[in-house]
Amino acid sequence: MKVSSKIGLFFSVIILFSSFNYQEQEGVSLTVKVDKLRNNKGNVQFALYNKDGSIPDEKYKKYDKKRTSEIVNHSSTITFKNLPMGTYAVNILHDEDLDSEIDKGWILPIEGVGFSNFQAIGLSNRPNFSKASFVLKADTLIKVKVIYM
Repeated sequence: MKVSSKIGLFFSVIILFSSFNYQEQEGVSLTVKVDKLRNNKGNVQFALYNKDGSIPDEKYKKYDKKRTSEIVNHSSTITFKNLPMGTYAVNILHDEDLDSEIDKGWILPIEGVGFSNFQAIGLSNRPNFSKASFVLKADTLIKVKVIYM
């Protein structure tokens, strides 16, 4: 085999392996959609969690990633890209006054909140990571129900 052929083969192998490595590091995407917001005021804050015990997180200090998205026609969508496969949970806040905090009345939130896997929240159905979590293995779309109390 000629030296130039060996060099060409060498670079081809490097390019091939580097492309596989890049694909492994790329990860998967999670798209989160929220519909039926009560108005178009403010934005929606999406918090992504990946550790047991991270929910509840009223002060938003335990999340893995947090993004905000505008509201269009009473709905909002965000995509978290390049996530490693694993177990995640999502918490949303309809932040009507744009202060990045859950505004409360006496005890209950006055802005909309929601969690993956939850259709309702109550004293006997409080959110936590194990109830809200799901396994992410491929690009996925989930819908989170916004709950106004």
